[in-house]
Amino acid sequence: MQGQAPNSKQQSLLYGNLIDQLNPKNPLLKMADVIPWNYFEESFAELYSSTGRPAKRIRLMIGLCILKHLENLSDEVLVERWVQNPYYQAFCGEIEFQWKLPCDPTDLVYFRKRIGKEGFEKILAVSIGIHGEKIDEKEACIDTTVAEKNTTFPTDDKLNRKIIIRCLKLADKEEIKLRRSYRREVKGLLLNLRFRHNLKNKKKAKKASKRLKTIAGVLVRELQRKLPKEILAEQKQNFEFYEKVIKQKRNDKNKIYSLHEPHIYCMSKGKTHKPYEFGVKASIAKTKDSNLIVGALAFAKNCYDNHTLPDVLEQIKRIAKWAPDFGLCDRGYRGKKEVDNTKIIIPDSKPKKSMSNYEKLKQRKRFRKRAGIEGVIGHLKADHRLDRNFLSGFLGDEINLLMAAAAFNFKKWLLLFYFLLKHYGKNINLRNSALLNSAYCKS
Repeated sequence: MQGQAPNSKQQSLLYGNLIDQLNPKNPLLKMADVIPWNYFEESFAELYSSTGRPAKRIRLMIGLCILKHLENLSDEVLVERWVQNPYYQAFCGEIEFQWKLPCDPTDLVYFRKRIGKEGFEKILAVSIGIHGEKIDEKEACIDTTVAEKNTTFPTDDKLNRKIIIRCLKLADKEEIKLRRSYRREVKGLLLNLRFRHNLKNKKKAKKASKRLKTIAGVLVRELQRKLPKEILAEQKQNFEFYEKVIKQKRNDKNKIYSLHEPHIYCMSKGKTHKPYEFGVKASIAKTKDSNLIVGALAFAKNCYDNHTLPDVLEQIKRIAKWAPDFGLCDRGYRGKKEVDNTKIIIPDSKPKKSMSNYEKLKQRKRFRKRAGIEGVIGHLKADHRLDRNFLSGFLGDEINLLMAAAAFNFKKWLLLFYFLLKHYGKNINLRNSALLNSAYCKS
């Protein structure tokens, strides 16, 4: 069942109306007036059952998801801050000030799974729509980055150690008596693996690494022999997964880098401070002049940048209801010159001799604008939780990327309102195109 919205017409005798006690010029309250909450209510109503315990209100959950990425907060910290901040509560549609938590942090997990990728694409579409006609441009800038997962730098020793721990836990749970647990030996082997790059320890560490892999294989095979048939059938997929990890070698393709996030892959973006990154490839598309993010797409496989363009442009049409005439990309997009009636333009290594100085200057300015997407990606990672993704699975990668992009657009709207409030004071008309144009140019 859907949660019931509080009745704004019924006034409380004991407590004053929350909106009347807050600053009406607060940008967060102004943005709450602009967001079409009824659109979310109608879109997600079909995801709720007509019977059963009433769920939390849709506006409350959508508001919490927006605030989470807007303020770069975890689920646990978000619900605590919500109780302390009356502007957060008013943004989520509360009529009176609340003294208790809005929901359990795990409710946000269930809500994200409930609405899925399609639901968060609708939130991104709304974040674009509140900017009005600023999306109507002929050119879009497109680039890729790595959406890193919350995993450590993978090594075979770490993976083998985790397999051993999982096997021992399974044996204890099912009360399987092993010939040997290897707990004490594994502890000593891990000590030998420390400082393995020191020449004195290299031989000892190599021997310990080999022994750790052997122990992992021994425990997996012993459990396969001793577990009951019912339990073995349940754990069959896990054992096949463990065997693949134990057998994989340095130069194998489709390697597994994490036991709890097996879908991630390794990417090298040529960074000196971080040669390898582990996560999924994410493509970001923005308008050239107004810097609005109109596309954010994660890819399950590490594909060539030019091959990502059809999916990215299709998503832009689906979300923004707009198709750019030109796509400005870097040299990593060499290949097709046109995709779905959008011309792909990349900078030439050398300008053509037939080009005039005016054309060279115009092209240089054009690709300086394109380079602005690097700063946008930096803000997504530093301010909106794209730097390290804590949501599980590939669905978590897609949701985190879409909400980071939506939060960037919402933050841009708030900054524009701050600018207008500072320079024009009380006489703010958000529908005045001249004011908005000057704000976009100066912000």
